[in-house]
Amino acid sequence: MNQSGTSSLPHAVSLAERTHLQISGVCEVISFDEACIALRTVCGSMTVEGSEMHITTLNIDRGEVIVDGKINGLFYTGDGSEKHGFWGRLFS
Repeated sequence: MNQSGTSSLPHAVSLAERTHLQISGVCEVISFDEACIALRTVCGSMTVEGSEMHITTLNIDRGEVIVDGKINGLFYTGDGSEKHGFWGRLFS
């Protein structure tokens, strides 16, 4: 995190053939199963919907997630500035 409270991780999304998804700037994997993956990124919360999805690479230190499977959609909510977790809710 920098002094303004935003993360310095770059955020990028790359989708190849609707079967291989690379995401950078990931702060947290909130939940996942074969049909839905919920992430918190530096640009807000992201939901990935599809089928037979598997997280093949997860490196939160570098902010990288790679997903293989059939990707049907990507959705963002929020702008990345919302507070999460116990302490975020307590002090909001």
